[in-house]
Order: sequence, then structure tokens, then C-alpha cells
Amino acid sequence: MATIQSNYIGDLRTTAQHVASGNSIITDAPVDNNGKGEAFSPTDLVCAALGSCMMTIMGIVANRSAIDIQGMEIETTKIMSAEPRRIAEVVLNFKMPAGKTYTDKEKAMLENAARTCPVALSLHPDIKQTVSFIY
Repeated sequence: MATIQSNYIGDLRTTAQHVASGNSIITDAPVDNNGKGEAFSPTDLVCAALGSCMMTIMGIVANRSAIDIQGMEIETTKIMSAEPRRIAEVVLNFKMPAGKTYTDKEKAMLENAARTCPVALSLHPDIKQTVSFIY
């Protein structure tokens, strides 16, 4: 059985539905690539998936080690290259929750979890992943 069911709805837009939950999203081509830029582009979703995966794996490690990361935020910037048009770099700036302190060991565990998440390991090595943590 399929995990995702997608449809092209025209005007450079698609819908994608998560089969198990029924949740759906719309994608739109960005303005600089003939689209309206009114929704996530497919390359935006790749970058969002990277950030979400990193936070999820950090959450697994945090839960296992009783580390509180609730309230963690991430700002993600996508940098495209022109020839060929592709994601050249993803810049991920993690902001750890204010008022919480972490030991060096906890920081190392969380940062390693982020950098070794399945999406990070699945992206082509030519896509630069620039990751920073603000504690």
C-alpha cells in the first residue's frame, strides 16, 4: 500500500495526502520558477523534512535520556543553485529553549542525533548542511 497519494491539480500545483492519516498538503512552484509561491515548493518540503527529522531524532534521544527540549525551534534557510537548478545548501539554526541548561555530554548527544537523522543521511552529499545550535 502506498504511503503518499499525490495529484497534479494544474497551474504548477500538487496535492499530497498521507494515506494512513488523511492529512494533506499543497505544493506550489516558487515565483522564481514560474509559480505563484503560495505554498511550500517541493524543495521547501525537502528542507522542512530535514529540520523536522533532526528535531524528531533529537526528541527520541532526549526522551531516552530525560533531557527537556520542549520549546526548541529551528530556522531553516534554503539556498538554491542555478546550474543545474537544485538545492545547494540548507542552513539550519537551532534555538534551544530559553532558561534550560545542558551539559556538554547532552549537547553532544543532541547535536549528533540531529546530524545523523535519516533525512540528513539520505540527502546527496553535494547538498551542504550547515547546522548551528544556540543554547
